[in-house]
Amino acid sequence: MVDQSWVGHSSDPVGPYQVGREKIREFAVAIGDDDPLFREVDAARAAGHADLVAPPTFSTCFTMPVIEDFLRDPAFGWDYTRMVHGDQRVTFRRPLVAGDELTTVLHVDELRTRAGNHMLTLRCEVTDAAGEPVATTHSMLVSPAGEDTGTEGDA
Repeated sequence: MVDQSWVGHSSDPVGPYQVGREKIREFAVAIGDDDPLFREVDAARAAGHADLVAPPTFSTCFTMPVIEDFLRDPAFGWDYTRMVHGDQRVTFRRPLVAGDELTTVLHVDELRTRAGNHMLTLRCEVTDAAGEPVATTHSMLVSPAGEDTGTEGDA
């Protein structure tokens, strides 16, 4: 059973996560984006960046493990096996670039139950090595609120 007292909870800082050139390139290939800013150092530098720029969705590489660790904590009581992703958005203060060392802090912003489902809103605040804000992610996750997880009594 998910407990409302988790609203307002913040995790300890997780990181640093080192943003690497090859990770950026691999991610760009995986999502099918051939933007030269994501693949060619010279193009990124010509555009005014210190190094390769990460695609906007790259932040999932280091924020999702933080979210997953939280959701799988038995103390929280979330049904991870039947969860769906309801919404996701990222706000950047600057682009992520190769060489960044990033730290993530997860915040539980909202937990409500409607129409038989728990709806959980998590926020990740991402900072660089100097402690400056880089990005904020918001994820809304949905899981059935019922006691039956669908695993008991299955034959």
